Amino acid sequence: MTLKHLTTALAAALCVAGAGAGLAQDAVPPVQKVTAATPPPKLVVMIAVDQFSADLFAQYRSHFTGGLARLASGVVFPSGYQAHGATETCPGHSTILTGNHPAHTGIIANNFFDLSAAREDKRLYCAEDETVPGTSSRSGQYAPSVDHLMVPTLGDLMKAHDPRAQVVSVAGKDRAAIMMGGRQADELMWLAPTGLTSYRGRALSPTATQAGTAIAAAIAQSRPGLTLPADCAAHDIAIPIDKGGTVGTGRLARDGGDFRRFMASPEADGAVLAAATALRQARRLGEGEATDLLILGLSATDYIGHGVGTEGSEMCLQMLALDRELGDFFTRLDATGIDYVVALTADHGGHDMPERNRQNGWPAAERVARTLDPAAIGKAVAEKLGLPQPLFHADGPFGDMYLSKALTPAQRKTALAELVARYRAHPQVEAVVTAEELASRPISKRAADTWSLLDKLRASYNAQRSGDFIVVLKDRVTPIPESGLGYVATHGSVWDYDRRVPMLFWRKGLAGFEQPNAVMTVDILPTLAALIGLPLDMSKVDGRCLDLLSGPESSCR
Repeated sequence: MTLKHLTTALAAALCVAGAGAGLAQDAVPPVQKVTAATPPPKLVVMIAVDQFSADLFAQYRSHFTGGLARLASGVVFPSGYQAHGATETCPGHSTILTGNHPAHTGIIANNFFDLSAAREDKRLYCAEDETVPGTSSRSGQYAPSVDHLMVPTLGDLMKAHDPRAQVVSVAGKDRAAIMMGGRQADELMWLAPTGLTSYRGRALSPTATQAGTAIAAAIAQSRPGLTLPADCAAHDIAIPIDKGGTVGTGRLARDGGDFRRFMASPEADGAVLAAATALRQARRLGEGEATDLLILGLSATDYIGHGVGTEGSEMCLQMLALDRELGDFFTRLDATGIDYVVALTADHGGHDMPERNRQNGWPAAERVARTLDPAAIGKAVAEKLGLPQPLFHADGPFGDMYLSKALTPAQRKTALAELVARYRAHPQVEAVVTAEELASRPISKRAADTWSLLDKLRASYNAQRSGDFIVVLKDRVTPIPESGLGYVATHGSVWDYDRRVPMLFWRKGLAGFEQPNAVMTVDILPTLAALIGLPLDMSKVDGRCLDLLSGPESSCR
């Protein structure tokens, strides 16, 4: 079953008009040009496509004919930046609707360490409440929570300004729904093997329950492979992986009940869009006195990028399917007659697996050496210096590193010096930066494409949560020692292939233009706040308002 069949089936089950069916046939009034005097839109639709890099947008832009083509005809910032250094899912989503870098949102990584935490597991997941007894940061064992987010979101500010405003957040991943939805969302949910789920103890609304039932039924059915369009033929090349098998020629087929493969297919995005369509209709979002906010986190691109890389037939199928399904979603919104504005961006970029990069003109691409395993390094240094183990804690071969609390001040100084020297001497390490170096450094106010490595790391540094030192790998070093089915590529680096994302804005009557200069995802909140007339204390955000009106007028009121 194709993506369109899936979403049409879900929409039918939820009594939602499908694309091209049941739409109003009345004469269409002429489109009024949006000016500075145009009233605010009644609905804001915020879409985050996980791992939708600026490179992917540019690569497939000429192939888009649906929803992404519509957005590409609007106001386009092709060089948006997740400006910070820790380009992971949770930090990225935390910037989109807060207007703040991770240094201020407090979401410095997907996982970070609190060595003073009361529980045995000192690693904390970005979107969990670690104080819940019996929980762990491991998947399926944590209690989802927004508690780690230190700043309000757009939805929180909208509801504080006008309690009539409604906020709904639906995503493939919990951290996407939570970090964009904030604390005051009326409904907040994400995909699960059972369909849809939310916080522990929070019941889904009847509409969300019905949508979840329909999604669970879709998950239970097997799906044959998709037909490869001619546009994707050049990507249909098998790439061997370390643990046997190949990637690059897949068609996204799956067995019934295989939730992991469901998430790594266009079906997952279709399920989110279908559920959002039903929730919009049930809550009549965009039809009240106040402006409402509908948040969508589309996660399939990220799962596909991790599982098979960004340049195979699988990603080509995903890009074209995402374009088609967004087109259907917008068509349903058009049929309501609501004045809505769409903003679309990504939580981070990404780059391809090194094996294919080497075939495609980048011979220096490589996987991280096992000699950078933090456990092995910690053990060697502790034995050399006669210090207690574990010497430090880390979530992988790069990023934040946390020295043990058992060390005395003198031992910490000695251990830090030895660790920094050892990491810096490794041929795959670009830099090692200490917390002390970052703590006194101001966050850069310059254009994000001019930022130094220290500028990028500073935007991710939070004194309460960041490590004692940070390890940066050289560009095109993939921090996965060997490839295996389901995990061949990743992101998270300071390099622009992980930082650059598209930022697209569309509203009926809004004259389109393209601005190639660097902007940042923290600019999205001030831009949308100005567009809907929401008062904003600019001293509390890192971003700036982007003028969406071509010509002398400005939308930055």
